[in-house]
Amino acid sequence: MDQAEQLRIIKANQQIRPTARVITVTSGKGGVGKSNMSINLAIQFRKMGKRVIILDADFGLANIEIMFGAVPKHNLCDLVYEGKSISDIITWGPMEVGFISGGSGIAGMSNLGRDALTCIIQNLAELDAITDVIIVDTGAGISESVLEFLVASGEVLLVTTPEPTSITDSYSLLKALYRHPRFEKDYTKVKMVANRVDNVKEGQILFDKLNAVVTRYLKTPMEYLGCVPQDPQVVQAVMQQVPVSIQNPGAKSSQAYERIARRLCDKTQEEQKRRGMAAFFSHIIGTRNGAAKQSR
Repeated sequence: MDQAEQLRIIKANQQIRPTARVITVTSGKGGVGKSNMSINLAIQFRKMGKRVIILDADFGLANIEIMFGAVPKHNLCDLVYEGKSISDIITWGPMEVGFISGGSGIAGMSNLGRDALTCIIQNLAELDAITDVIIVDTGAGISESVLEFLVASGEVLLVTTPEPTSITDSYSLLKALYRHPRFEKDYTKVKMVANRVDNVKEGQILFDKLNAVVTRYLKTPMEYLGCVPQDPQVVQAVMQQVPVSIQNPGAKSSQAYERIARRLCDKTQEEQKRRGMAAFFSHIIGTRNGAAKQSR
């Protein structure tokens, strides 16, 4: 069976199967709280009654399992190379948030062979039937593996802090994304969260500053989801390997994560077409297949 036939099967299955909402969380640089954002949004979605699975797509540098204080028996490598099923590699963390560890040994999407990529597509597409929301926690920066996920995603959540390096790197990431040959501005919507700010005003100023530059030079404005304040409770929760949204629901950071999750789930957001994990990965394999044909 060739890849074109596999794509036709995936698209046909989408007509009769449920689809999950895929939200890809990213950042221009490491250490800005991206994985904390993924985990705490997942917890807030669970509190709203939604089924959630996190895909730790920072291959070889798995953070989600450490922050959950969980030890997965299997990871994505076992799916590709050991013949494990999708249910085998899901680890269930606090509040029944599932996550799939990137483990080690996979350099990134751009380095996977055709057979390995096809295996991932066919198996991860099954997540559509067992969850409502899939959060893809990417690596930081502008590597090809990160950009592969971003151009395939309908919703990109960009985490930025007031640090000058974070602002500069966020712009560099968006520049690389918006100028990517397969980026479609009508398909991929970027939404920014200002993290570790002193107050709401600082978060708004941070967004306005970055969005003004992005709009002027890249011609594609972002959407603002809000801010998460600087909160020592987050650091304490990380040290104890318990999400702050569970450890201290009344913390100002927990309340901020809840507001952001609710904004993501409001009526206008829910009206967006949900493409699901099957479409997410079929987009990757389809564009890669097209690029391969052009290079011949």
